[in-house]
Amino acid sequence: MTIKELAQELNMSTTTVSRVLTGQEKKYRISPKTALRVRDGARKHKFEPNQIARNLRLQETNTIGLIIPDISNPFFANLARTVEIELRRRDKMILLCDTKDETSLEKESLHLLLGRKVDGLLVAPVGKKYDHFIKDSKVPVVLIDRYFKDQTIPFVTTDNYQGAYSATKFLIQKGHQNITCIQGLGHTSVNENRILGYRKAMEDHKISNFIRISGAGYSIQNGYESTRELLQKRNRPTAIFALNNQIALGAMKAVKEAGLHIPGDVSLIAFDEQPYFELLSPALTAIQQPMQDIGKVAVETLFKLMTGETVKNQMLKPNFIERESVKSIES
Repeated sequence: MTIKELAQELNMSTTTVSRVLTGQEKKYRISPKTALRVRDGARKHKFEPNQIARNLRLQETNTIGLIIPDISNPFFANLARTVEIELRRRDKMILLCDTKDETSLEKESLHLLLGRKVDGLLVAPVGKKYDHFIKDSKVPVVLIDRYFKDQTIPFVTTDNYQGAYSATKFLIQKGHQNITCIQGLGHTSVNENRILGYRKAMEDHKISNFIRISGAGYSIQNGYESTRELLQKRNRPTAIFALNNQIALGAMKAVKEAGLHIPGDVSLIAFDEQPYFELLSPALTAIQQPMQDIGKVAVETLFKLMTGETVKNQMLKPNFIERESVKSIES
């Protein structure tokens, strides 16, 4: 049955039937009695609106593209889930692309999603290059987690500087000075801001001789290899600040293999809280990002852009969770 045939059977206009079946009866002040008749008739004939035809008519697809660097990273997996929940509440579907932290795949993903006529884009970008977002994107774009400091593309992120500062300050207050920071991708805003927070905390406490940054990459392997190298040094660190959850897991593996213990021999803090951190032995001290708020605010910001509203950048406050992976050092 077509919508025209259904309208004829109900003795209504096609427009009225269409508005009810697309949930717009309140907007057009269609009475509840009429809306009920339409829905009953649709159920009787097992009628389903042709969504593709409707999308073509309205020039909308009710889909939002989400581009993330690494779905295997629990942070981005949880972020994707949060975004999907928020979009579902707004009757939108999600199309997800994983760039594996490669700019070429990011560009490919962008073109793929634009070819699918998505209504908007949420992107956790790979790195410094952003020309393709400005030149190629014909839809509203909001950046999540990572962003570009010299561009006007709106973003929603955590205050990574403050989170790193508080973690480093906590280690210093526990008596640590020889603190090594194991970084992720050096060309991302997230990494740069976390390093700035680490450096500033060290400098504010007059510790310059032990400012040391190791590694490259948000991976378990990077955390493992960097920590193995650090532990072989004569002046090995008393504490390690891992700039993401994956790096922290690699560091824990290297410490265990070396026959050492956390926090007895080496203290450890991770940026990025994960649900399993409290189940580890020892339970891991971490900086928690407001995941649900990031996803919710990012979706809200994108929808404002899609309707022509003015938006502002959002930098959300992280939370410090103290557990068992840091010990106090006597001065």
